[in-house]
Amino acid sequence: MTSDPHLRLTTLPNGLRIATRDMPGLHSAALGVWVNAGGRNERVEQNGIAHFLEHMAFKGTATRSALQIAEAIEDVGGFINAYTSRDATAYYVRVLENDVDLAFDVISDIVLNPIFDEREIEVERGVILQEIGQAMDTPDDIIFDWLQEAAYPDQPIGRPILGPADRVSGFGRADLSGFVAENYGPGQMIVAAAGAVDHDRIVRLAEAAFGHLAPILQRPRESAVWLGREERRVKKLEQAHFALALEGPGYLAPDFYAAQIFSAALGGGMSSRLFQKIREERGLCYTIFAQSGFHDDTGMLTIYAGTGAEDIADLANLTIDEMRRAAGDLTEAEVARAKAQLRAGLLMGLESPSSQAERIARVLAIWGRVLDPTEVAERIAAVSLADVRGHAERLIGSARPALALYGPVKAAPSLDRLAERLAA
Repeated sequence: MTSDPHLRLTTLPNGLRIATRDMPGLHSAALGVWVNAGGRNERVEQNGIAHFLEHMAFKGTATRSALQIAEAIEDVGGFINAYTSRDATAYYVRVLENDVDLAFDVISDIVLNPIFDEREIEVERGVILQEIGQAMDTPDDIIFDWLQEAAYPDQPIGRPILGPADRVSGFGRADLSGFVAENYGPGQMIVAAAGAVDHDRIVRLAEAAFGHLAPILQRPRESAVWLGREERRVKKLEQAHFALALEGPGYLAPDFYAAQIFSAALGGGMSSRLFQKIREERGLCYTIFAQSGFHDDTGMLTIYAGTGAEDIADLANLTIDEMRRAAGDLTEAEVARAKAQLRAGLLMGLESPSSQAERIARVLAIWGRVLDPTEVAERIAAVSLADVRGHAERLIGSARPALALYGPVKAAPSLDRLAERLAA
């Protein structure tokens, strides 16, 4: 699997994968269950159910109440949480080394044995509706959902992870149980652990907890189709929020690393093109950044900024101009700086058991093996200036961008105008 002697992988007969990395010298451990089921696995009538299910896992099992779940981990000073993405749902915990068995028991219990009590469903429904309301009141949060929908309209990958309030209001026990039955098979799960862990011990615990599960045939995900539209919502706010996206490569594409380097050079830090030109030289915003997001079949370069109503047009046009300019005159120094940022981020993350466990699960799900950090660093180092410029040129010449605008944005250029400027 890897040249790293501390990294081990075992696959049970039913398809469950267990990956661990022991980290000598540590006295804590992170472990969890990553399920290859998220927003992209939902049918339209299920939108929001994966996230609802994540919440309900903590609301009681056959042997523990919601309070007992929390107390079991916090009584030993640990931390337990979960998240839902478009590709996966994760349940994870961080504890001291002597409490690993307890942590595994709690995590496996909430994944395998949630009872979906009707009263708790109603309580958590209210919590999630409040979460949706909070997101709607957070412009620099909700705008990314609108951007995703503008890029991939009427598709699972474009729908909000939280789901619309009207759907969440109607979910019941059968909906939750049905999603589990369709997606929570052993072949869709990865048990990952890092830190003060013993691989053989984790395997024995996983066999006892998950070994009885029968494989399932998960419904294939709908392939992503980038369409690129505009979502403009005018509202009286202090700032005009601007989010632009172009379709990039997926995880498995040859220019995966070039895409990360370009986004870092374009808007990944205070020395980046966008930050220096638009904030430092022109003072048009406080926040501006670019970032890359990836799935197995598609990807996205996202640029976000918040500015004043009177500056939104200049900011939008300058953003397009800087992107075009970078594709032609990005320098060796900029590429080297971006590579250093990626390498440092990779290596710094290896010092955290939580980051290690997360990385192990994510990389194993994508590539079917855990890439050694040395191999990743070598792949980053091998990307040339020509590779990055070539990627940028393909990006600019690719599908129509997607645009989301929120706030006092009447003066913002239309998507058609920005697309024309980008192609000029």
